[in-house]
Amino acid sequence: MKKQILSGIQPSGILTLGNYLGALRNWVKIQDEYDCKFFIADLHAITVSQDPETLRQNTKNVIMQYIASGLDPEKNTIFVQSHVHEHAELGWILNCTAYMGELSRMTQYKDKSKKQDNIKVGLFDYPVLMAADILLYDADFVPVGEDQRQHLELTRDVAQRFNNTYNKEIFKIPEPFIQKETGRIMSLQDPTKKMSKSDSNKDGFISLLDPREEIVRKVKKAVTDSENVIRYSDDKPGIKNLMNIYSAITDKNYEEIEAEFKDAGYGEFKLAVANTIADSLEPIQAKFNELNAPENNNYLNSILARGAKEASLIASKKVAEVKEAVGFLGK
Repeated sequence: MKKQILSGIQPSGILTLGNYLGALRNWVKIQDEYDCKFFIADLHAITVSQDPETLRQNTKNVIMQYIASGLDPEKNTIFVQSHVHEHAELGWILNCTAYMGELSRMTQYKDKSKKQDNIKVGLFDYPVLMAADILLYDADFVPVGEDQRQHLELTRDVAQRFNNTYNKEIFKIPEPFIQKETGRIMSLQDPTKKMSKSDSNKDGFISLLDPREEIVRKVKKAVTDSENVIRYSDDKPGIKNLMNIYSAITDKNYEEIEAEFKDAGYGEFKLAVANTIADSLEPIQAKFNELNAPENNNYLNSILARGAKEASLIASKKVAEVKEAVGFLGK
């Protein structure tokens, strides 16, 4: 049997180049080798306030971007998190296994809570829901970036604690899925921060749906330095970020990029990076526009209905096993 992989992205806006290079493109590469489940994490999205209609549209957009990026619905289980009620149900049960202390140590919570006046319980607690997402499906591996590694460790701790408490191997202990290193894609306007679709500065990120002229404009405005030399160095975070992007798309190493642009200035390099990005996103945008046509709405709905059915079949069995172990009275 193929090993199980599970991952998801929040529908909090149009996906970015960082989402694509750091996650989606890698998912496409592994879909033949593993049994993959990819979901849209709409339950996680409401840890911050959402406009209902915008959330619905963003969820649909993420589904279309999954498929447009190359995820095959015939090879993968693609579903919306809220369509499988067992995620929330197991999340509550695991809340009664997780500790306040370990949740309060999550660095993502510390960072995000600083930006909010009235902190929601969901923001504090969402790593437990993330644990439920993973443990429902006996995932062998979970693709995680460095910013989510702490949450996977929590998942492993909660799973092991639950198994020990009830003296049963209910949950498989997941491992991080490590792929070929892609340099972390940072904000174009603040290369010390990760590129994010929630960035208040829209020039800081490139959307998967940005037209070529918008991509060129944003890359030309990208923060660099005054040296005007294409060199990969930690003391040149802006150029390092652009080199990471160019390397990820072209598969050229940093020495090759430095040699290619040894006689070029920042303007020429930025234009080359921008056009390389635009060329790589063109087929994704064309497929997205095709899927977004009204006549394809039923096709998208059928993918999600099938995905929810497949996921629910697995998740319901796991939750039944958990309930029996906990001591809930059966129906």
